[in-house]
Amino acid sequence: MPLVEWLDGLTAKAQDKCLARLKRLEDLGHELRRPEVDYLRDDIYELRVSLQGVNYRMLYFFHGTIAAVVSHGIVKERKVPAKEIDKAIERKKRFVTNPQHYSFKPES
Repeated sequence: MPLVEWLDGLTAKAQDKCLARLKRLEDLGHELRRPEVDYLRDDIYELRVSLQGVNYRMLYFFHGTIAAVVSHGIVKERKVPAKEIDKAIERKKRFVTNPQHYSFKPES
């Protein structure tokens, strides 16, 4: 689970902000707008978090209207590198072939 591993490597404060933004995505889905999210390309979006001058990004896509699927997280410099978007696109393709296999929901 790339996102979980990435989150584990962040500071506690950064984790808290990222988890809060993920909760907003869970609550609002398609209705979440800039500055919290931005569309990148090919149905890939970025969930945006900034903390002390560091830009954290979680790349995700929608599975119809029922779920947002978070591919992975990065710390970005100026813009999200094309290779990171390509990675999210590839993960989306794999997800679509077998959603159950690639699904994770943390215990409450």
